[in-house]
Amino acid sequence: MFRIVTLNLEQNHKRWAERLPLITSELAALKPDIIALNEVCVPIQAARTLRDAVTAATGISYNLVQQTKVNGLSEIEGEALLSRYPVIETGNLDYRTRDMVALVSRLLVDGVPIDVYVTHLFMSRGEDSLRLFQVQRLLGWIDSRPDAAASIVCGDFNATLDKPSAALMASRFQPSQTTHPTAFTALADADGTVSHPYWPRMDRCIDYIWVSETIGVIASQVCFNRPSPMDPSLWPSDHAGVWADLQMSPVKRRRASRVPRPGA
Repeated sequence: MFRIVTLNLEQNHKRWAERLPLITSELAALKPDIIALNEVCVPIQAARTLRDAVTAATGISYNLVQQTKVNGLSEIEGEALLSRYPVIETGNLDYRTRDMVALVSRLLVDGVPIDVYVTHLFMSRGEDSLRLFQVQRLLGWIDSRPDAAASIVCGDFNATLDKPSAALMASRFQPSQTTHPTAFTALADADGTVSHPYWPRMDRCIDYIWVSETIGVIASQVCFNRPSPMDPSLWPSDHAGVWADLQMSPVKRRRASRVPRPGA
């Protein structure tokens, strides 16, 4: 069994220095094996800072993989993955839409090669046709990498399951949980401005951990869904996150163990 967490960090916006300890402490409590992050702030190296903070709190050493967005956004934000498992391969996909990307890391989870994808799709207020195009591109990329024992896709999809984009993902992958909302929290900036004022609070699930059929979901729930006990307007991020305890299918594990290693 292994544990994975996904969270949109909201870059370094809205009191990042105050939010960082909330994120760190919850990750330390969850002790995930794999952490997927959206909206990583590139100028301040937010993923590296978070990795070092969680390692200091837990003693777990994480490998860091990052992929910035493209064009003008390449200096602003990106996607990231932290893994306590060995990373044996990485790759990236440019959606050719709105400078958005996906990354993949092939991890050796107890000796089994698993591809973990991290992505962030077009904004919730935008046309789902653009998200649908991105999902089509993403699934095509996943299909081009069929030699992994399993695939996991994490991130902010900005769509509920009734939207064509998320419904297409659900036709191929199982979401670990959809019964509890992940968007949007009541995170407020120092001036009191609430994140995403045009949306209701915490009324939808748009952040997912999607798993292929070769992986079983043992348990899954939302996380980062509570404000600071000292300040009800201070939340870890503008999204809640999702954690899941996962397990490879025994049949698939046996088959994967018979795959010869390179050079064997």
